[in-house]
Amino acid sequence: MNTAYTGVKVKLSVWQIWNMCFGFFGIQFGWSLQMGNMSAIYEFLGATPDQIPGLWLAAPMTGLLVQPIVGYFSDRTWHPKLGRRRPYFLVGAILSSALLFLMPNSGTIWMAAGVLWILDSSINVTMEPFRAFVADNLNEQQRSYGFAMQSMFIGLASFIAGYLPQVLVNWFHVSRAKTNGSIPQNILLSFYIGGAVFLVSVLYTVFKSKEYPPSINNTANQEADKKGMLQEIIHSIVHMPIQMKRLALVNFITWPGLFLMWFYYSTGVASQLFHGDPIASSDLYTMGLEHANTTSAILNLVTFGFSFTLPFWVGKIGKKMTHVACLLIGGMGLISVYYVQQPNLLYLSMGLVGIAWASILSMPYSLLAGFIPEQKMGIYMGIFNFFIVLPEIIASIFFGKIMSIYLHNDRLMAVQIGGCLLLLAGIVCAIIIKEEKK
Repeated sequence: MNTAYTGVKVKLSVWQIWNMCFGFFGIQFGWSLQMGNMSAIYEFLGATPDQIPGLWLAAPMTGLLVQPIVGYFSDRTWHPKLGRRRPYFLVGAILSSALLFLMPNSGTIWMAAGVLWILDSSINVTMEPFRAFVADNLNEQQRSYGFAMQSMFIGLASFIAGYLPQVLVNWFHVSRAKTNGSIPQNILLSFYIGGAVFLVSVLYTVFKSKEYPPSINNTANQEADKKGMLQEIIHSIVHMPIQMKRLALVNFITWPGLFLMWFYYSTGVASQLFHGDPIASSDLYTMGLEHANTTSAILNLVTFGFSFTLPFWVGKIGKKMTHVACLLIGGMGLISVYYVQQPNLLYLSMGLVGIAWASILSMPYSLLAGFIPEQKMGIYMGIFNFFIVLPEIIASIFFGKIMSIYLHNDRLMAVQIGGCLLLLAGIVCAIIIKEEKK
């Protein structure tokens, strides 16, 4: 990739694709620690269940604001050594790693919420260009494989991160006791390890991968620059490809189901299945969190393994029907959580969700990439994220009242509603998505 891009992308080896995607291992390692433990951290600091959605508002708001801006600028960036997307990987990784060290030392709910805003902004700076990075460097035939490779690393990182707090207790005899009266020591140390893994993994991709230099097609961006960033983002939204609009609707239904799982699954298991109390320093609550995290780790182990099979299923039934089947399976898994009486059955429930997660992380991007102009890959990948974060913003603002008024703070009922949304997303996907390329 040391000559000007002429429009023909060479086939890359497995190891070249591995190098491109390995940074996602670190990103997801840090992200999974946050997703698996933030609700618990908030409850350790005194938050009530109906406050949790609002306290999670940082993640979608920063994604909404940061990702299209990073996409816009990364489309126009070229550094002679770091290329187009990798400068953003590097800056975001340094900031995210530092904030992962800071997060578990938060002394109040609002300090934790403030750190989360900055942490999610930094993670988004790193994460958004990775989607465009794969589409930039791989031809149409290899894109499904590239996004599946990202899903594999996401699943593996999430599996390890989910097990980490329990491994620290069982293997290294780290205490579950709270530090400074708030955060258990094993969770604190897990975040420290996550910060280091995040930085090292992203640095590996930065220094072991390459990018195509700018082509004459990027003159389209020079024309777009005359409009200004805000006008260009608005113009791109208004003129989204029809396939992107269809996938946007599917994502808009899919992701609230996942957010409800992240909001309430861990704390629901700890309080409703293990009957623990976060305020009373109950070991039952901490043990419930660890069990929830290990079942979530199995979810991600299934994601890791199933990602290898995605190219096979795509070859057999196509990208669309692969995604439909996975969403339906995941929906049934989340719904089953509400009816589980034996904690170990959660491994089966979350394994089904892992199948859906593998597809959610890859198939929408693979279905979309061939419909996006090459010179606008970054900005459109950022805009596509709108339809992930907007439903989370809606859930964060309004679901707290639903929890307290209608669900009576039944956390696992909220998870069941999430499963119903995945089923609906699968049905909508089957009806409206078209797979053929323009």
